[in-house]
Amino acid sequence: MSSIFTVYLIAAAGLQSASSAHRQVARVDLIELNHFVDEEGREVFRQLIFYDWSDQQNRFLVRSWRLIKSADHLPKRSWNPRGYFASWRENGSIRRVEASQFRETWTQKDPEKQNRRWLPEDQRKALWPETPASR
Repeated sequence: MSSIFTVYLIAAAGLQSASSAHRQVARVDLIELNHFVDEEGREVFRQLIFYDWSDQQNRFLVRSWRLIKSADHLPKRSWNPRGYFASWRENGSIRRVEASQFRETWTQKDPEKQNRRWLPEDQRKALWPETPASR
């Protein structure tokens, strides 16, 4: 009986620490799961690229990107509300990015770097307000 109580206490502590973490949510127009591959088609890395649509340039412009460090970071389908989301822990916060559209690509050129010709990295709109801890 005491082992069940111990498991309960550990689970409750885990839920409390997860719920007490600061949660940040950002909304974008498109989440891309990009598989960067070498000349022989072997995956080098996977990244998430977050885009907003630009009416002026008639194209998606990158807002931010993240390397995928574990399968937990892969985008997921949301049915209510309809769309997609990716979430991860960073700097003591739970970060979540939501989008109405999703695409998956396999490339030998980095789409995030290519997108810089239309919007340089230093001109991108941040996903969330910058804090001293995230600098």
